[in-house]
Amino acid sequence: MRVCLSAAILALSSLPLLAQAPTPAPSAQPHSSPIGFSYSIPSDWEVVNTPPTLPDLKQAQAQAAATEEEKKGIGCVQISLIARHGAPASVVVVVGLPFDCFGQVMTDKDLPGFAEGASENLKQSLDLTEPLYGSYTLGAHSFWIERAKGSVKDHPEVKYTVETVCSVLKKGAVCWMAMAADEAALRTFENGAAKLDSDPPTALVPPTAFAKKP
Repeated sequence: MRVCLSAAILALSSLPLLAQAPTPAPSAQPHSSPIGFSYSIPSDWEVVNTPPTLPDLKQAQAQAAATEEEKKGIGCVQISLIARHGAPASVVVVVGLPFDCFGQVMTDKDLPGFAEGASENLKQSLDLTEPLYGSYTLGAHSFWIERAKGSVKDHPEVKYTVETVCSVLKKGAVCWMAMAADEAALRTFENGAAKLDSDPPTALVPPTAFAKKP
């Protein structure tokens, strides 16, 4: 089920622009979604409004959609958070797909298909190398994670770590995505407190996320 991440990547298409923009004064956190999750990020990260180009991007993606399912997913995806920090800015984007809008309920078996395709979509604006993949659980929820080295196509001198984390909840699916300019930003993203459904809050990415399974 590649549709959801294809829709989610609409938000990531704005990352290069956000990364080059100046960072205004910080604003308050944390952030929650009606589909059943919350995620906290430090108060010195600036929360950014949804890019004004998003409707045009959605329309373009919908026109290029291969199936009606994919087109519907593009229309239903919601951006829960866009935040940035530093110069060049590290950027975090959190997106969700409500099942009541999408008309389908996903389970853990759909997670790999939901998350796959991220790199291919990101390659429209980023050069990605050395991808790593992992999976883990937090409470009752399974997670899929990918990390790669990246650079903006128009600015190859600026290097990033690009990380995508996805999970399935009771009311929807969610992906957290980061373009980290330094190790501190990556750790901030991974250590952000995530609360999913009725599970207690915990760091989004555990240290063992990329450990090979026995």
